[in-house]
Amino acid sequence: MALSQFHPLVQAWFKSRFSDPTDAQIEGWPAIAKGHHTLIAAPTGSGKTLAAFLTCIDNLVRQGIAGEIPDSTQVVYVSPLKALSNDIQKNLSTPLEEIAELAKAAGTPLPEIRAAVRTGDTKASDRAKMAKRPPHILITTPESLYILLTSQSGRQGLTGVQTLILDEIHAVAGDKRGAHLSLSVERLCALAEKHVVRIGLSATQRPIDEVGRLLVGNESITPDGKPDCLVIDTGRSRTIDLAIELPQRELGPIASHETWDEVLDSVTRLVQNHGSTLVFVNTRRLVERISHQLSTRLGEDAVVAHHGSLSRATRLAAEQKLKAGKVKVCVATASLELGIDIGVVDLVFQIGSPRSISVLLQRIGRSGHQVGGIPKGRLAPLTRDELVECVALARAIKHGNLDTLNIPPWPVDVLAQQIVASCAQEEWIEEELFALCKRAYPYRELPREKFDHVVDVLSEGFTVSHGRRGAYLHRDGVNLKVKGRRGAPIAAMTSGGAIPDTADYDVILEPEETFVGTVNEDFAIESLAGDVFLLGNISWKIRRVERGKVRVEDAKGQPPTVPFWLGEAPGRTWELSQEVSELREGIDQRLDNQIAAQEWVVAESGVDQESSRQLVAYLEEGKRVLGVIPSKNKVVAERFFDESGGMQLVIHAPFGARINRAWGMALRKRICRTFDFELQATATDDGLNFALGPGLSMPVEEIFTYLNERNIQGVLEQAILQAPLFVTRWRWNATRALAVLRHTNGRKVPSPLIRMRSEDLLAAVFPAQVACQDNAMPGDIEVPGHPLVFETMRDCLTEAMDVEGCKDLLDGINSGNIEIFGRDTVQPSAFSQQILNAMPYAFLDDAPLEERRARAVSLRRALPNDSRDLSALDPTAIEEESTNAWPRVQNADELHDALLVLGVLPESIGLASAAQDDTASIERWFQSLIEAGRAYRMESNGAAYWTAAERLSVLAPIFPDAIFIPKAPANLLGSLDSPRESVRNGNIYSVIRGWVECSGPLTATAVGCSLGIPRDDIVYALAQLEQEGVVLKGSFRAEVDEEEFCDRRILSRIHRSTIDTLRRQIEPVTPTAFMRFLSCWQHVDPEARLQGEGGLLATIEQLQGFESASGAVEEEVLISRVSDYDPMMLDRLCMEGEVLWGRVSLQSREQQSPGAPVGGRSSFTRATPITLVLRDSLDWILGPADRDVGGLTGTTKEVIEFLSQQGASFLADIISATHRLPSDVEESLWTLAASGWVTVDG
Repeated sequence: MALSQFHPLVQAWFKSRFSDPTDAQIEGWPAIAKGHHTLIAAPTGSGKTLAAFLTCIDNLVRQGIAGEIPDSTQVVYVSPLKALSNDIQKNLSTPLEEIAELAKAAGTPLPEIRAAVRTGDTKASDRAKMAKRPPHILITTPESLYILLTSQSGRQGLTGVQTLILDEIHAVAGDKRGAHLSLSVERLCALAEKHVVRIGLSATQRPIDEVGRLLVGNESITPDGKPDCLVIDTGRSRTIDLAIELPQRELGPIASHETWDEVLDSVTRLVQNHGSTLVFVNTRRLVERISHQLSTRLGEDAVVAHHGSLSRATRLAAEQKLKAGKVKVCVATASLELGIDIGVVDLVFQIGSPRSISVLLQRIGRSGHQVGGIPKGRLAPLTRDELVECVALARAIKHGNLDTLNIPPWPVDVLAQQIVASCAQEEWIEEELFALCKRAYPYRELPREKFDHVVDVLSEGFTVSHGRRGAYLHRDGVNLKVKGRRGAPIAAMTSGGAIPDTADYDVILEPEETFVGTVNEDFAIESLAGDVFLLGNISWKIRRVERGKVRVEDAKGQPPTVPFWLGEAPGRTWELSQEVSELREGIDQRLDNQIAAQEWVVAESGVDQESSRQLVAYLEEGKRVLGVIPSKNKVVAERFFDESGGMQLVIHAPFGARINRAWGMALRKRICRTFDFELQATATDDGLNFALGPGLSMPVEEIFTYLNERNIQGVLEQAILQAPLFVTRWRWNATRALAVLRHTNGRKVPSPLIRMRSEDLLAAVFPAQVACQDNAMPGDIEVPGHPLVFETMRDCLTEAMDVEGCKDLLDGINSGNIEIFGRDTVQPSAFSQQILNAMPYAFLDDAPLEERRARAVSLRRALPNDSRDLSALDPTAIEEESTNAWPRVQNADELHDALLVLGVLPESIGLASAAQDDTASIERWFQSLIEAGRAYRMESNGAAYWTAAERLSVLAPIFPDAIFIPKAPANLLGSLDSPRESVRNGNIYSVIRGWVECSGPLTATAVGCSLGIPRDDIVYALAQLEQEGVVLKGSFRAEVDEEEFCDRRILSRIHRSTIDTLRRQIEPVTPTAFMRFLSCWQHVDPEARLQGEGGLLATIEQLQGFESASGAVEEEVLISRVSDYDPMMLDRLCMEGEVLWGRVSLQSREQQSPGAPVGGRSSFTRATPITLVLRDSLDWILGPADRDVGGLTGTTKEVIEFLSQQGASFLADIISATHRLPSDVEESLWTLAASGWVTVDG
C-alpha cells in the first residue's frame, strides 16, 4: 500500500482525512522518498501538492520523534503567486497541527514543526524572527527566494535545505521569470550542504520533458536529452464538459451592444443555475465592465472582481467571499488561473477566446476541483472569427492537443542581475560562476563570449561615458575573480526580479490611506477631481491626482466610468493557429455539401449544431468572394477601394499575431523605402491590413515578392528601432539588468524618472537610435553589440514577434509550398471585416483610432445568396464612368485643352461635345485651331490624327514618318535626328498617361490599334504607370480576355457606382406587402392559422413576453390565431404546468390610479396587462428577483415574502403559512398578479 512508507502518525492522519490516495500520490511518494527528482503533472484538485509535501512532513515527524530535528530550513516551497503561498501555509498548518494532536494523544513527544511564509508582503518583524529561528518549511515566491539567496542572513538559513518544491512551474517556464528562478535554484543547490531533491508540480504541458529539464537543470539531463527525474503525468485523459454559448442573434465582425447584452444574459442565467461561477475575460477593463453589468442583473452583493491591478486585500476579500459562498460569481483575468483556494467552483465561463489551448484548459480546470470532479466550462465567442477560434479550441481539447512550451534561451538581462546577486556576498572564480550559470537549463547554451561581455559591463559600467559609476563588480583580471562592490547587495535586493514594472498610479482611499489598487498612468493623468470610476466593482470618486497617486473617496454608487490599462495583447499561440487552419481546411473540403460540413464540425469538435451552422456559413460567405479559404497552406492578398478613394490591402494569413506582426512591420518598412511613403498598417491573428493611399499601387500579388526568408530579419530590425516597442522593452531590460534601479535610498523611483533614466542610458549606449532623423545618414542604422541592446532586439524579434516563424512562412511562399492568391474585390470579403475593425493594440503605426483609413471602408451587413462573383464590376457602371471620363468640349479652347491631355486623337474616334455629338461644331472648332496655329492634322500609316501644336515635339519621335497638315515649323518638331530609345519611350509614356486619364478600362492591344503604336511599347508604358500608382491592372470586364488597365481615380468611381447599384438592388417592400407578411407570420391570416394544443403552444411561445389586456387574451389574441381554439385547451396547459400567466412588467406606484386600494380583487381588471409564458422561458422573461417590498403592507406583504422564500405554492399552503383568511389571501394574490409580482399556472 502507498501509505505503508509513512510513520504511523502520518498514516493515521491521512486516513482520517481521505479515503484513498490519488494516482499522483501513489506514484510520487515512493520516488520522493528515495531522493529522486520528481515532476508531477496533474490538474488542480488531483492531490499533487500533498503528494509533494507528505514525504517531507513524514521526514520531519521522524526526525522530531527521534529528537534529531535541526533548527534550520529543510524544505523550500516556491509558488509563483503570493496568494498561493498563503493558501499553502494555511493548508499546511492543518496536517501539522493535527499530527501533533495525534502524537500527543499517543503519548509520543513531538517537537514543533514550523512552517512560515516569506513573500514581499511579510512584515519586517516576521522576517527578523525567521532569520533568528528559521522555519523547517519555508513557503516563498521566486522573487523572495532570490532576496534570501542574496542577503547574508537569508543565506545562513538556507544551508540545510534538502527538498525544493516548485509549484505551478509551468506558469513561469515560458518567460524570463522562469530563467530567473532557474538561476536561483542553482544558487540554492550550490549553497546547500546536502543534495537537494527537486520536486516540480505542473499542469499538463507539451512536451512534459521540457518542464522536467527546467526542473532538474542541465547537469541532470541524460545523453539522450531526457531529464533525470521521474515524470508523473496524470492529466491527459481527463473528461471535460465544454460547450459554446452563442447569443440569440448571429455573430458579426464586431461585438455589438446587443451581442454583449445577450452574452451577459447567458452568464446571468447560468450563474443562477449553478452554485458558484468563475467568469474569465482577457483584460482588466473588461473585468470592471462586466462585473458592474452583472451586478445590475444579479445584485451588487452577488458579484466580485479579481485582477492584478487590485490591492492584495481586495483580491483576498474576493477569494474568501467566493470560497464562503457569499457571492455567486467572480469575474477575473489570469489572476485566478492558478490554484488559489477559492472553494468549489461549479462552472467556468470564458468570454471571448483566450487565444491559447493551455490557458483555456487551466481556466476550465478551476471547476470540478474535487477528486473525481468533472470540469465544466462554457465559451462565449463575441465575433465570427472568435467563433472559429472557439470551435478550434474545442476540437483541440477533444483530440488532446496542447500548446508547445518554449523556454527563452539565456536572457542576458536576467543573467546580469543574478551575477550581481551571486557576487554580492561572496567572491567567485569566473570559470566557476560561468559553470553555475550553465547548470540552469535556460542557460545551457550560453556562449562564453556573451557571459564575458556581461561581466565586462558589470565591472566597467554600462556605458563608457558614465565610467565606473554604474559598475557593480570588482574584477581581478589577473586571477579572473569577481566580487561585488559596496552597493551591489542593496541594488540586487531592492531592484531585482524579472517582472517588468508598469507605469501605474496607486489608488489611495482617504482618509484611511488604504491602498485600493492601481490605474494606468494615462488614465490617471486624463482624470479630474470629481470623476467617478470603477475599481474592484466599486465606484470611487477622485479627490485629487498627485504624483504617482490618485486619492479617492467612496462614490456611494454614483454612475462610474471604466478605467483602462495599456499593455501588449497576447497573440494566438502557434498551435491554436494550426488548429484554426486545419478547421478551415476541413470545412473547405466539404463546402460543396454544407450539411456534411456542419456534421463534420460537430463530430470533430463536439460543439452544438448552431455553432457549426454559423461557422460553416461564415466560411462559405468569405469563400464566395475570394474563391478560397485562407489557411496555413493558402495565403490571400485582397485589395479594394475605401471611401476616401484610397485602397486597402488585406493579407489573409491565419498564422497568429506574433508572426503577422513581424511580417507586417517588415512589409511596412519595405514599402516605405520602396515608395517613399509611410502607411498605416495593422496585424491581427488572422491577417494584415495596409492602407495604401491614393498614390500607391502595384499588382496585388507583388506584395508577396517584397520580402524573403533571407532579408526579413534585417528589414525587421530596422523597423523595430523606430517602433515604441523597442523603447519599452529597453526600459524593462535595463531595470532587470540593474542598469536603471527601481529603488534608491529606500524609496521606489517614480515611473517617469525610470523612463527618463532608461532613455538617457539608451542615448549613451545607442546614440543612433535616438538621433534626430533629419541628420541621419541614408541606409540602415548599425546596431551595437552591447548586451542590453542585443537582448532588447532579441526580445522584440522572438518574444513580441516570431521572426523564425515568419522566415518559415516566407520560405514556404517562395518555395511554392504555400499557395498565394491575389484578389481585387468591389467590397471587402467577410474575412476582411474583423481585420479592418482591429483594436488599437494591433496597430503597427502610431495613428490613433479615429484617424485610421481602414475606418473609411463601408461594410455590407450580408451578402446576397445568389452572388457568384462579387469581385465583378457592374458593366453599366463601367460604361457610364468611361463616358464621363472622356472629354466633352464646348468651345475651341476646351478642344485644345483635350488635345493637350490626350496628346494625339485618332480622327476616326473624335470627341463628344456638350451639344450631344455635334461633330460639325467640333470640326469647326478644330479648323479654327489650325488657322490659329494651335493644332495640326497628322497622317501616319494611312491613319489621320488630331494633335495640339505643343505636342508635336512629343509625337515626332514616336511617328518619324508622319506628315503634319499644315506643315509644321522645325522649332515645333524639335530635333529630327534619330531619337534615343529612352526619349521615345518617355514620349510614349506621356501619351499613354493622357489616354488613361480620359478612358475607362483599356487593353494594350486596343490602345495600340487606335494610336498606331506597337503593343510592346504600350505595355512598357503601362507597366511604368502601374509602378507609379497611376493605373491598376486587372480583369474588369467579363467579355475581355486580355489584361486590362484603368486609371486609379476612374476605377474608384466605377467601384463606388457598382456599390451604389448593389445597394439599390436591396429595396424595402411596400407597407401592404409588409402587412401581408406580418399577418402570416403572426398566424392571423386564415390560411396561416394553427390548430390544436401544439398550435396553441407555438402561438404562446411566439407571443410570450408581450402583454395585452387580460380580457383580450382569449377573446381576441388566441382565437384569431388558433382555428379550433377552446378555452379548455389553455386551462389544461396551465393545470399541467406547461404554461403560466401573469404580468412581467412590475407596476410602479406612479402607474397606479390615485386612491387605488392596496389590496382587493378590484385591482385586477379586464384591462390589466398580462402575458402567457412557457415555464421553461420564465427565468429569462421575468425581471430581477430582488424587488423592494417596502411599499407593500399587511397580508399582501406576508404573501409575497412567503412566496419569495418557498417558491411556487398552492393556495392552501399560503393560507396555512400566513394564518390569514382565505379571502384576504386570495385578494392579495390578485393584487400581486395585477402588479406583476407573481405569476399563475392555473
